[in-house]
Amino acid sequence: MSAQFQQRLAFLASAEVEASLKQIGRGIEKECLRVTPQGRLASTEHPAKLGAALTHSSITTDYSEALLEFITPVYHDVDSALADLDQLHRYTYQVIDENSELLWCASMPCVLKGDDSIPVGRYGNSNNGKMKTVYREGLGHRYGKAMQTIAGIHYNFSMPEEFWQLLHAREQSSLSLQDFKTKNYLGLIRNFHRYSWMLVYLFGASPALCKTFVGGVAGNLEEFDPGTFYAPYGTSLRMGDLGYQSSAQEDLSVCYNSLEGYIRPLLQALTTAHRDYSAIGIKNEGGDYLQLSPNLLQIENEFYSSIRPKRVTQPGETPINALYERGVEYIEVRCLDLDPYEPLGMSAAQLKFVDIFLMACLMAESEDMSKREFHTSAANLKLVVNEGRRPGLQLNFCGECKVLKDWGLELLEEMTVIAEHFDNVFGSSDYSDALKRQQQKFLDASKTPSARILADMTAQKIPYFRFAMNQSESLRQQFLAEPLAAQEYEKFLRQARFSVDKMVEIEAQEQQPFDQFLKDYYQQYNHLAAI
Repeated sequence: MSAQFQQRLAFLASAEVEASLKQIGRGIEKECLRVTPQGRLASTEHPAKLGAALTHSSITTDYSEALLEFITPVYHDVDSALADLDQLHRYTYQVIDENSELLWCASMPCVLKGDDSIPVGRYGNSNNGKMKTVYREGLGHRYGKAMQTIAGIHYNFSMPEEFWQLLHAREQSSLSLQDFKTKNYLGLIRNFHRYSWMLVYLFGASPALCKTFVGGVAGNLEEFDPGTFYAPYGTSLRMGDLGYQSSAQEDLSVCYNSLEGYIRPLLQALTTAHRDYSAIGIKNEGGDYLQLSPNLLQIENEFYSSIRPKRVTQPGETPINALYERGVEYIEVRCLDLDPYEPLGMSAAQLKFVDIFLMACLMAESEDMSKREFHTSAANLKLVVNEGRRPGLQLNFCGECKVLKDWGLELLEEMTVIAEHFDNVFGSSDYSDALKRQQQKFLDASKTPSARILADMTAQKIPYFRFAMNQSESLRQQFLAEPLAAQEYEKFLRQARFSVDKMVEIEAQEQQPFDQFLKDYYQQYNHLAAI
């Protein structure tokens, strides 16, 4: 345990600091596919009763018309965020049940029939709407549409202003308060990369996939049955080579040692043409856009990472301009699979452990990462993705081999005090209990979601598709058995209608030519040229 970690743990013990933890911000973004009763990707448009995907604050779509995304407001406790998410699910199930559709409960998709069967999200005729659609068209041309049907959970986490003020004063920092926040958020991110293998081991829930996802080509996977490929000791194939990965981005060396070090390579990727993407072209012969630009990244979101520094943007503002002008405001965790055993795809205990994990990353010493250390951490993550439950698996710890189980238990032991602080804040033992659950998974790998999935598939002698379909149908029945009260349903319906009216209002406003709109948008990057 480092000196800084001990000092910051002592800092947490203050009543004033502990009280500030009640104001930690938490927000959830959850993706999931709409599917037919036969388990095929829904070909229907985004349901009208779910509102306009462009302007609805809580229900939108991600890559595909069939890939829903639920977004909660920022809450100060996990349970309230999940309660909000539960209401969104109940409303959505009632709406899509009109077409006998259901929500796919797993991260790896249902049966796919090639790229032509995957409808790209549509966001209307405004310039912002067109930009969102063209971006997705570009992703399809660059990586194929199948990869974009993978679903996951994003967890947004921010420390309150009072906490930062107290820590800033305690450590007598000469930095401005915002620069101090940015420095510490980046330190959290570096530690996250060092230890994110732990989250993938504990919560990875995609050890298998339907063969249709990879066109029947096994790669490094083994055959479970005629319809399924799997990794016998795998945890989260979503986080591996089959998931959100890009060979073109392998040479993109993003640094988290400073804000400028993070922005600079992204800026270069956003403004430098890539040979393969230039070959696609910007428009087809009919003048329709094929992608936003020929550059390595069309927009910042195309950079695939397990965690991102974030700042709320102003209308029309690019994310890295917002970061450069005003610093890091919160972080977004992006490595969590949907848990098919949980109605919402995640549990309160899971998210409370993630809170503990993120606080530990923030409290601990976080030296700058060399390229070598960053690649070592990435190699550890990849190993856990593919073989995390292999008995005796060893990871690279400071140039030496360390057994995953032993390392994991050591890290959890260091987090015990943080769990106790959260228990004091919320007046329960929830956080300590959540920590103990994860200890059990290191002691017995069969308790991990990935192991449970494969065990159930084996015991029931069913393929991945049938397992996920059975779970999806069971969850559908659970939600429909307890529908929203009429008053709550009407509230969501009004919200949907409001979003449609808002989109109509946007589209009624005079729009500049889309070509000029894009040019103006990308012009913002010129302001960062001096970085």
